[in-house]
Amino acid sequence: MIIDTREVQDIHSFSRLGSYKEIYGIIGILLPIFVLVLGITIGVLVIVWLEREISAGIQQRIGPEYAGPFGILQALADGTKLIFKENLLPSRGDGRLFIIGPSIIVISVFVSYSVIPFSYNLVLSDLNIGVFLWIAFSSIVPIGLLMSGYGSNNKYSFLGGLRAAAQSISYEIPLTLCVLSISLLSNSSSTVDIVEVQSKYGFLGWNLWRQPIGFIIFLISSLAECERLPFDLPEAEEELVAGYQTEYSGIKFGLFYVASYLNLLVSSLFVTILYLGGWNICIPSIFFSDRVEINKVGRVFIITIGIFFTLAKTYLFLFISITTRWTLPRLRMDQLLNLGWKFLLPISLGNLLLTTSSQLLSL
Repeated sequence: MIIDTREVQDIHSFSRLGSYKEIYGIIGILLPIFVLVLGITIGVLVIVWLEREISAGIQQRIGPEYAGPFGILQALADGTKLIFKENLLPSRGDGRLFIIGPSIIVISVFVSYSVIPFSYNLVLSDLNIGVFLWIAFSSIVPIGLLMSGYGSNNKYSFLGGLRAAAQSISYEIPLTLCVLSISLLSNSSSTVDIVEVQSKYGFLGWNLWRQPIGFIIFLISSLAECERLPFDLPEAEEELVAGYQTEYSGIKFGLFYVASYLNLLVSSLFVTILYLGGWNICIPSIFFSDRVEINKVGRVFIITIGIFFTLAKTYLFLFISITTRWTLPRLRMDQLLNLGWKFLLPISLGNLLLTTSSQLLSL
């Protein structure tokens, strides 16, 4: 039997080409995820540095200044210190719940970033239910908090977990009603579609002007979801020592703070997407012609400008959140629940009914 060497070489080259295509496909899937995780990590470090600098300015004191220029490496130094600290486990606690709790919180917040459009055609996953996917994953966070408090076998920790779950449920309902109103106005639950609907009339087309009541409710509810002052009752030092974090140390303790800042960043991004026009600038899109061909350099420029405007609007809301934390006093638990159930819930329901009525009349 005679074997043609050329045919064997062709078979080997074809198999190599197929394996290369598989490798490139895997890289094409993992590279956007890696870039997104890297960008989120840098964003969290910037938020921590900004919070320390802004709080120092409000309180008229000196902020971080030794770790790197202007203290920009202080958060990285703190994270490194927590990594090398000893991880303690409660002797009579539930070890599995104690370990899984912080991981569930961080992972559920991380997944929410997959539906956020940072610029034109720059989104990891454009789903038809994008905004409600964020709400669904944010609903998992209270489960992780309860697991952390219960697994610690500490009454103070368990009480802090219960407070966190009660607060999250109380303010998640008004927040969901506000998101539903935006979906009705945009006729879509996709984050990309919501941004594109606002781009038609530029600055005047933002949902901020069409839903001012919903915007205020969304701001208050997002601050309560992130457990920021004046809504940080689950970890009030005067009453619960540190809440559900009491028994944690090392990197597990740091995961709670990472999750808090991740949640604050994702909430700020959704404020930008839902109410501030996302990546769009203030110029109406009706002034641009769709027939104009844009080359690769122009597309890169448009994407870069979109990322800049998205982050600028996001960090504006972050500045408001940080200033609020160091300005307002903490509420009592009964005041917090009364605000959520007796005021925000009825107002958000009325806002949803008005939005629904206006949409029906416009048909």
